[in-house]
Amino acid sequence: MQTDTARRRLRELILDGTYPAGTRLAELEVAAVLGMSRTPVREAIRALSADGLVRPTGWGVAVVALDTSDLDHAYQVRAVLEGLTAELAAVRQRDGRIAPADLASVRGAASDAAEATAAGRLQEAVEHNRRFHRRIAELAGNTIALSTLDRLWDQILISTLHSLAAPARPAQVAAQHDELLAAIAGGRAADAGRTARQHALDTRASAHQEG
Repeated sequence: MQTDTARRRLRELILDGTYPAGTRLAELEVAAVLGMSRTPVREAIRALSADGLVRPTGWGVAVVALDTSDLDHAYQVRAVLEGLTAELAAVRQRDGRIAPADLASVRGAASDAAEATAAGRLQEAVEHNRRFHRRIAELAGNTIALSTLDRLWDQILISTLHSLAAPARPAQVAAQHDELLAAIAGGRAADAGRTARQHALDTRASAHQEG
């Protein structure tokens, strides 16, 4: 469907910074960029509004821009949900419900993120990092937690893309990823949840320091 295509392509343009946080979106302009009529674009904007990527303004809609307080709240919720999904993934691993190949895919994402960070490919590192955390959420088997995290990750990314910089703590990030993986692989739910929560909160604290 054209609406689904418009939604996907507009979301990509928002997440890659073509339309930065705070940018007003005019149907006619977006339609021209996408090479589509205004109707699917209008429906796509409505869908993205429901997803939390755009919000109403005095005139039309604008790409969501979380302020410092909102970002703190987003990271607090992210920490809780990532702690939950890490715990659930560890329980499923303990019960023998996760295939070795699935755990290997998480390790691969962590390795790719560390490599991209070391090489200074920051946008790529962000994508691999998200893939790492999303794979854990997928392994948890809780679709509501996964969909909620997807919304949070999108909102956080949009609002922090302008300040993207090499992490001040790449070694700590890699170590926490390894610790989290070890806890999940070992079926240690409490350790996995604690590590995931701390990792999310440390990420926000690091962003504060860099800002």
